[in-house]
Formats: sequence, C-alpha cells, structure tokens
Amino acid sequence: MARSERLLSLIQALRRHRRPVSAARLAEELGVSLRTIYRDVRSLVAQGATIEGEAGVGYVLRPGFVLPPLMFDDQEIEAIVLGSRLVMKRGDASLAAAAKNALAKIVAVLPEDLRESAEYSGLMAGPGERIPDRIDLASVRRAIREENKLHIRYADEQGRTTERTIWPIALGFFDKVRMVVGWCELRQDFRHFRADRMSAVRDTGKRYPKRRRALLKDWRAVHKIPEPY
Repeated sequence: MARSERLLSLIQALRRHRRPVSAARLAEELGVSLRTIYRDVRSLVAQGATIEGEAGVGYVLRPGFVLPPLMFDDQEIEAIVLGSRLVMKRGDASLAAAAKNALAKIVAVLPEDLRESAEYSGLMAGPGERIPDRIDLASVRRAIREENKLHIRYADEQGRTTERTIWPIALGFFDKVRMVVGWCELRQDFRHFRADRMSAVRDTGKRYPKRRRALLKDWRAVHKIPEPY
C-alpha cells in the first residue's frame, strides 16, 4: 500500500471511531505494524491533524482536519460524483443547486487525471418522479442544523388538519415522498411527517431542550434503525 493511501486509510479509521482507539486495533484494521501506526500518526500531526492520545492509551481525531483532494481514490471520486448527481435529480431546488456547486468546487481542484475521471464519469443518476415542494425544505434543513423547534400545519390521511410544534431531527428523501422525523410535542413521541402534507412551516427560533444527537440516538433505538455509518 502506498504511503498516501495508508495515511488516508488511517484518517478514515480514526473518523469511524468516536472514542479513543488503540494503536493495536488500528494496526489490525489496516494490516500494518504498530511501528507504522506510530509513525503515520506523527506524520498526520505534522500535516495539521489534531490527533489526541498517546501510545498505549489510544488515539482520537478531533474535527476540522481536511484531506487534500488528491487523497481521493477512483472509487471515492465515483461515489462523490454519483451522490452529487442523485441529489441534483432528487433533492429540493436549493439542495440540488448546492450539490451542483459542491461538485464543481471539488472537480476544480482535483489533479488532472482525477478531474477527467470525474467530468467524464460513466455513472449516471436516472430521472425520478419530480416531487412538488409545498413547503420550503431549506428552512426545515436549517432548523435541523440549528436544533430549532418548528411549528407546522399538518394533515393526516383523512385530511384532518392539526397545528403542532415539533423538534426536527432528520429529513428523509425517498422515491416519492420526503419525510421529516421529529419529536412531536402534541403526541409526546417521535413522529414521521410527510412534507407533502404540510401546508405551513414556521421556524420558532427557539431551540429544543435536548441535543439532536441524543434525540437521533433515542429514535434509532426505538425504531431499531442502525447507525448510517
């Protein structure tokens, strides 16, 4: 394995572990020696990575370290291109525009050989059924990021309308619907709300009392949903 690929693999392994991970476990995952792990950790720190810990205790990578684009391999470039194209086809208007801009920025700084692979990738996102937006999904995504309560007007399957305050924690994009996941103050439980049944959405500007990470963990436990990665 080339040194650049090995460093990339080490960074990815550290990112997978949210708690300190021992050098021995990293060596086992990557198929290298302990000495190599120690040396590569020192190299990454020298390049600006904030890796805390020490030999015999464990290492943890703090957020903020960005790998240079040349560290992407061919399959990772294909995943980025296909993922971006899927968002362009299936996302709401503002998210689709953001995906297009993000892909253009990534391609612009890639080395020439990888840039050509990205620009002329044979992976295509097929057309899907266009889902009309009744509400501004960008405001929903913003409320999720900022952990703000949303006030919504929602209609059930029989068309009966209720006014609710929810704590939005996730937004799911499916083939024919978009689903907002949140804690419902009216029902005092997690609920799934179809975006096409919302006739009004207002960000209250008030933060909900629990962190979104904790709510997501509780929601996954209740519905037996595995971690996304």
